[in-house]
Amino acid sequence: MKIDTGNSIRSLTTLALAVACSLVIAGNAAQAQEQASIVGTSPLYGLAGATQWLNSKPLSAKELKGKVVLVDFWTYSCINCLRSLPYIRAWADKYTECGLVVIGVHTPEFDFEKEPAKVQKAVKKFGITYPVAMDSNHEIWNAFHNQYWPAHYFIDAKGKVRFEHFGEGNYAESERWIQQLLQERDKQPMPASSVDVRAEGLEAAPDMKDVRSPETYIGFSRAQHFVSQGGIRMGAEKTYVAPAHASLNDWGFEGKWVDNMQRAVLSSAGGKIYFYFHARDLHLVLGPTADGKPVRFRVTLDGQAPGENSGVDVDAQGNGVVTDLRLYQLVRQKGSVADHLFAIEFEDPGIQAFSFTFG
Repeated sequence: MKIDTGNSIRSLTTLALAVACSLVIAGNAAQAQEQASIVGTSPLYGLAGATQWLNSKPLSAKELKGKVVLVDFWTYSCINCLRSLPYIRAWADKYTECGLVVIGVHTPEFDFEKEPAKVQKAVKKFGITYPVAMDSNHEIWNAFHNQYWPAHYFIDAKGKVRFEHFGEGNYAESERWIQQLLQERDKQPMPASSVDVRAEGLEAAPDMKDVRSPETYIGFSRAQHFVSQGGIRMGAEKTYVAPAHASLNDWGFEGKWVDNMQRAVLSSAGGKIYFYFHARDLHLVLGPTADGKPVRFRVTLDGQAPGENSGVDVDAQGNGVVTDLRLYQLVRQKGSVADHLFAIEFEDPGIQAFSFTFG
């Protein structure tokens, strides 16, 4: 398993979901492209491994022959995937009538992302109207030898991969490949104009020059930089004390928690999670109680209400409610970015906490 600091892509390196994060800054994807290139191969046969299709009947390599295809590997709790969606949607809108087929391949990172109803809800929420193949068994992922979320594969009318891009950014070059492959197919020039994307909220582009905090997992199988006294008790209840001292990117619990492989679950009301971070945005993947009851929470920055620095899922006083298993944006700093101590206190027991991401 490989872990680098940063959060522009996510990487899956084994069938057992050994996930690491790497850093890709727009226009500099080379450092992330450690997997073997599949340019020149024909992996669309892997679509037969989809467990379900949304927005479309099942599509096959044979049916797609003669079409230019963009395959987008994503998962709905991945902030990097969500920030790429405005471009994927815009390309589908602009080029579908020209012969482009966009296919979103939803390959889950966490177990809850395998549930069709949750994926269907996310597809609707994010305005995705192009076909989505649910890849709950990772068969399409494996056919493409993929390792990253998001990952984009550009496939020509003969079914061969001509270009691949991992992570966010590099959208202008990606669109030029769409235009080139359509031009090759139709033997006529394509307009060279690019889509105009102005994303907001969760989908807004990150401020990567000020991100100094990496994606951080809360489940014990991939947890790092945990500094509450005594460390994590794996899979068993423990009463934790807030960290006495924290350096940048350290985090910890307060209260009674059970930390499992993928998630931590709060046993009694009033528990907290602390994180000392540096980034414009802070996100946390959270879920309600196991039986679906909402969980109320309150966020603070350096002990104070976030005010104008609140994320889309909290008010100025830091109050919010967890109602679904998904990614929550809890902080978006409006001014200059600095180091801050983030804390979230849960007023109800049963919260499920999975991972932090930044932007």
